[in-house]
Amino acid sequence: VQLVESGGGFVQPGGSLRLNCSASGIDERVYSVSWYRQAPGKEREEREMVARLSNTGSTYYAGSVKGRSTISRDNAKNTSHLQMDDLKPEDTGVYYCSWSLVRSGAHWGQGIQVTVSS
Repeated sequence: VQLVESGGGFVQPGGSLRLNCSASGIDERVYSVSWYRQAPGKEREEREMVARLSNTGSTYYAGSVKGRSTISRDNAKNTSHLQMDDLKPEDTGVYYCSWSLVRSGAHWGQGIQVTVSS
């Protein structure tokens, strides 16, 4: 299983970004797709879940992004996305996509930098 993120970059406060995660090598059911953020100065182990979409359609959003972000998944293309609007400096960090598969568990991408600054 390979996950590759794209769509990150530099954006001014109030701007928008759409993060993309492209999955390959998936040959089992997907339980959920998620996005995590590793804040500046934090270790990778301290990354926090930003959003999750389960295979039932239920969603979770961290309080810091709720109302400003939307997680989605395209089953046919094996992609997941995180639309982030009204970005704030505190949204800065390395964003990781994670797919949880029913048999093999969690898989992670390499991460992509998002910087929100004026």
